Amino acid sequence: MIYEFLADGFEELEAIAPLDLLRRAGVDVQSVAVCRAGGKTVTGSHSIVVTCDIALDEVDREAIEGVILPGGPGHAKLAESGDVLECVAVAAKRGGLLAAICAAPCILGQNGYLKDRRACCYPGYEKDLFGARVLHDPVVRHGSVITSRGAGTSIPFALAMIAYLKSTELADKIAGQIQCV
Repeated sequence: MIYEFLADGFEELEAIAPLDLLRRAGVDVQSVAVCRAGGKTVTGSHSIVVTCDIALDEVDREAIEGVILPGGPGHAKLAESGDVLECVAVAAKRGGLLAAICAAPCILGQNGYLKDRRACCYPGYEKDLFGARVLHDPVVRHGSVITSRGAGTSIPFALAMIAYLKSTELADKIAGQIQCV
């Protein structure tokens, strides 16, 4: 299972576009609410309210194959959550997908997952990509780590995950279906 973690203040495009496209590709992915109250409802940075598939305490750690971390101001809440960091560690230990966009790649950098890897992020967060070779491409994949720059790169970010998890051919097919040029 791929888990996408959402906390209040998440960037809506960076969360919903990957969730949508991964599901179109047949990837098992669930959205996870990171809330103090343990609920399933989170509010994005532009006041869009989302009901997640599961609450944080419902994550099956045995089933973790990868994690997705969207950016926006909510990325700081993800970085402060011991449970989220534990899930990232589980995915990393298993060689699973570590995907982060916008400011969220700094979570990977601050926890040592970008050492000797290529990565990108939202401008201004490069200093937090500890040990990474920082690039300014829209999306960067280095092994099982996929990083991206921001809301405008959400679709290429999602397509890179599909190419990695399924196939380049499927990613290209979905890009055509949604008229991604």
